[in-house]
Amino acid sequence: MEALAQSIAERAISLVLDAVDVNTVLDQVDLNALLDRVDVNSLVDRVDIEAILNKVDVEDILDRVDLNRLLARVDVNQLLSTVDVNRLVGKVDVPAIVDQVNVNQVVQQVDVNEVMSKVDVNAVVDRVDINSIVEHIDLEGIVEQTDLGSVIAKSSSGIASGVTDALRSRTVGVDEAIARMVARLRRRSYTGPPGPPAGLRATAAS
Repeated sequence: MEALAQSIAERAISLVLDAVDVNTVLDQVDLNALLDRVDVNSLVDRVDIEAILNKVDVEDILDRVDLNRLLARVDVNQLLSTVDVNRLVGKVDVPAIVDQVNVNQVVQQVDVNEVMSKVDVNAVVDRVDINSIVEHIDLEGIVEQTDLGSVIAKSSSGIASGVTDALRSRTVGVDEAIARMVARLRRRSYTGPPGPPAGLRATAAS
């Protein structure tokens, strides 16, 4: 009897559902009013987020994401305009970063010749205050450390030696001119400048 009643009920429900236009019924439902009656916070509290996330294969999701296409839709300028650069830089520990830099290794990779070729030496020299440099030079100290007597003696000796050499050269020239003239008067060929006297030759040989 119960089985017959259940069979009749199922048949009746099936006939009713077949007769009902579900789309028409849904069109008559005010979904906004229905959602207003739903306690979303209570519903969320009943959801086990951790259990849901544990079932999510994040790697599989990322593999399906076209990052290039995603980044192409990002307005980088607008994104950067929202960044407070000063606040960001303020959090950077610059000394710590510098301490980790191997300055010697960096300098070894610098082509000094190429750098110097780009330097305008004339412009650098023009910016040098020569007068200021000279003012910082202790001229009196330099003079005190200089042996002026020795410098003057060397200069005087050099001048005297030059004068002596000039006089000797002029004397030899005169002697040679006289020897040429004597040779012409004696109608003999000129054999060269006259040598020193015999006594001087003996002394030079000894």
